[in-house]
Amino acid sequence: MKCAVIVFPGSNCDRDAADALTHVTGRPPAMVWHKEGELPDGLDLVVLPGGFSYGDYLRSGAMAAASPVASALRRHADRGGYVLAICNGFQVATELRLLPGALLRNAGLNFVCRPQPLSIAADCAFTSGYGSSGNVVFPIAHHDGNFFADTDMLDRLEGEGRVAFRYVGNPNGSQRDIAGVLSENRRVLGLMPHPERVIGGGENGADGLKLFQGLMAAA
Repeated sequence: MKCAVIVFPGSNCDRDAADALTHVTGRPPAMVWHKEGELPDGLDLVVLPGGFSYGDYLRSGAMAAASPVASALRRHADRGGYVLAICNGFQVATELRLLPGALLRNAGLNFVCRPQPLSIAADCAFTSGYGSSGNVVFPIAHHDGNFFADTDMLDRLEGEGRVAFRYVGNPNGSQRDIAGVLSENRRVLGLMPHPERVIGGGENGADGLKLFQGLMAAA
């Protein structure tokens, strides 16, 4: 699987994503600076990492969505390439309209940072590695993780099986406990929790590993 990680000013989880991809695929991903107008040829997966792109000024993810790399990322998604958008990457993906909805301030207006139980809610490439396992624990670390969409869109996501992960014990007020959603073609996943931080490298857990392994098998 040929992978790339997009790096924005303020990204701070790009190295975590790179370490996870190197661990699973056996080779380091391309690290693509946001001002580059093109992505490397032949990519299977692009990761939008967590962090605080542009310091979360204006609105989380909004300035990153205007970066030169945005057009190339849209082309990658349009042709069916996989995109894993984690935490701030999820915020960027909604600003790019690769995914529906928006990520608002947490209901308690507090930054939340802890291991978070999740239920797997959809069958897709990103969850295929878990088999019959219904629950995982991924870390969360966010201030603007409260997923919001109008009722029609929420019903559509539910009806189309595009809610990929739900919180078990909602930490931020997200509607219908939504922690992660899929695009219409199911090739783009936006996920507030951090699977790249639990791949079995001493991080007190390895539940994230099967996400990357399943994705590699699908790709």
